[in-house]
Amino acid sequence: MEKMTFCVPCLFGLEGLVGDELRRLELEDVRVEDRRVFFTGDFAAMARANLCCRMGERVMILLAKGQVRSFEELFQLVKNAPLERFIPKDGAFPVKGYSLSSQLHSVPDCQAIAKKAAVTRLGEQYGLGWLPETGAAYQLRFSILKDECELFLDTTGASLHKRGYRETANLAPLHETMAAAMVNLARYRGRDFFWDPFCGSGTICIEAAMIALNRAPGLRRSFAAEKWACVPQEVWRAERTAAMDREYRGDYRILGTDIDPEALAIARDNARKAGVEKLIEFREADATKMSLPCDRGVIVCNPPYGERMLEQRSAQQLYRALGRHLKFSDGWKKYIISSEPEFEHYYGKQAVKKRKLYNGRLQCNVYMYY
Repeated sequence: MEKMTFCVPCLFGLEGLVGDELRRLELEDVRVEDRRVFFTGDFAAMARANLCCRMGERVMILLAKGQVRSFEELFQLVKNAPLERFIPKDGAFPVKGYSLSSQLHSVPDCQAIAKKAAVTRLGEQYGLGWLPETGAAYQLRFSILKDECELFLDTTGASLHKRGYRETANLAPLHETMAAAMVNLARYRGRDFFWDPFCGSGTICIEAAMIALNRAPGLRRSFAAEKWACVPQEVWRAERTAAMDREYRGDYRILGTDIDPEALAIARDNARKAGVEKLIEFREADATKMSLPCDRGVIVCNPPYGERMLEQRSAQQLYRALGRHLKFSDGWKKYIISSEPEFEHYYGKQAVKKRKLYNGRLQCNVYMYY
């Protein structure tokens, strides 16, 4: 099959990291835009991106693109897309999407028009007056921004941040994709001592372990396109085998500590599900009082930060205590994410570098000390 254009949406602030990641996977024509990254390739490239992308949210095929200022223009754009290349006569093709700053502002109406156009196209191609939609799911997604519409076919299914190991989490979990991004920003590759002093349900430590192993984050889950008749199963087998062949072996020192024993129990269970429980030590400890585990290493953490006033004050006190405790830890590089705009004031030291990221819709900064 000829090469296709793929889109990988991501959390705001991660675009450059995702672009670099896709280039390391030897994918072609990588192009970074706001909140998304494009590349070109075949079904093997699609499978590799789904299996190995740590910081993107999903992998979608770009089917059509054009200006839509009326429902008729939207109908024609979808109707002219080559849907039959992917969707068989029994395929289910639900439609999702959004519209921003556009003349077509009613999302339900846009969904209905796009669905009608897809039914018309496939009905004509297969000579059917009625489509059963009893087969595998082929999720269509549209985006309309300033009257520019893009139509995608979602190959991923459940978002890529759902690795399959975190069925339960503490009250304020960090997205797996964001945790992987923080580990990536710290340039951790398994050689240093790694410590998350506020490990919660263990996400940062687990992502660090998988990065140290060079383990593809999608190996323990399935993807929507694995059920598609147009994608040979051999493509998925070959890419899974190649991903496993790229794994490393070694002795890694990864520590997660927390004051909450229930959170630690969840962290241990999540690490077991991820297959990295032997690489991580989880220990109950107060990050502001415990002795440093060694003279040098990398700290990556997501300390509590509150939205309500009392929670915020408590978090500010925690930052003060943490800053005092780590004041003379010059051998440690520190990467701390927080939504507190005055974090450096409370921590007691200005960061060498800051990077703005969004944890969901919450604007945060990663404060880097090294």
